Amino acid sequence: MNQIPIRELMTQEVLCLAPETSLDTVIQQMCENHRSCIVIVEGCLPVGIITERDMVNVLARPEMRLSASTLLASDVMASPPVCINEDASLYEALVITQARRIRHLPVVDQDDELVGLLSQGDIAGAHFHAIEQQREIIEQQIQERTSELVEANEELKALSLQDALMGIGNRRAMEVDIQFTHSNARRYHRPYCVALLDVDFFKKYNDHYGHQAGDEALKKLAKCGQKAIRTSDRLYRYGGEELLLLLPETRVEDAITVVGRVLAALEEENIEHCESTFGHLTVSAGISAVVRMEKNDGLQWQNVIEEADQKLYQAKSGGRNRLCWQLAETPVES
Repeated sequence: MNQIPIRELMTQEVLCLAPETSLDTVIQQMCENHRSCIVIVEGCLPVGIITERDMVNVLARPEMRLSASTLLASDVMASPPVCINEDASLYEALVITQARRIRHLPVVDQDDELVGLLSQGDIAGAHFHAIEQQREIIEQQIQERTSELVEANEELKALSLQDALMGIGNRRAMEVDIQFTHSNARRYHRPYCVALLDVDFFKKYNDHYGHQAGDEALKKLAKCGQKAIRTSDRLYRYGGEELLLLLPETRVEDAITVVGRVLAALEEENIEHCESTFGHLTVSAGISAVVRMEKNDGLQWQNVIEEADQKLYQAKSGGRNRLCWQLAETPVES
């Protein structure tokens, strides 16, 4: 599935309109062309998107319905649009549509110019076809090529987007999501934050209560995290007892609030930990915030995680059960 590029799946017949187009014209064009979305462009650059769902939400509000004739595309479009590069893979598209809960992905080239459109239906159909192809390979070889069966089965596991234990996104999906978020933040000069959360004294917890209890504690942590974060945030298992929280379109003060809610939710869960100085299970967190990036700066998403990890270490050194943060900085070349 990683070998299937987006350009082979996308449609090049994209209905595009300018931001100053009237809403009446948008509706007329969508109906006449039987399209479920319209991409709003300035020149060749996508700056927004309007979907059927957006239109329903607008027309469902009486005050908006009365002024529909005076509204422009720029008044109702979702902006900036979530775009994907034509060189991206089917797997990356699947991660992005599921993480962002969107049905349409404008496709751009290396110059960020619109070249196509990918729908959720396109992705789902291609994903199903890829899974079925892999399943057929396994069934054909199950009797005579055991070693290849194992390899193919591992490939199927690699297609998973979730961590089997915690029920949140896995490390592989996280890397796709954060790389995409980082690129989008650079393209549109938007902020985002990354938080690393690590369970305090977890080895002592496992040694005292057993690994099965440790697994149950991690499941409860994941549930606390999912309840405390916003719908736009994504929680991933970074490794072991460490979680990564990705907060797109978020400034540091809001990230501090969200992560604080996660720590408070775990506090309320009150999971006994007699080997901890706090008497219950706690988490330390480090936050790295990207305020604004320029197209050619040297900041990579790996740098953002590294800085979040440094702040996590500071939180651990400072007594645990707390969070520390900093703004991500562009590395200085030596």
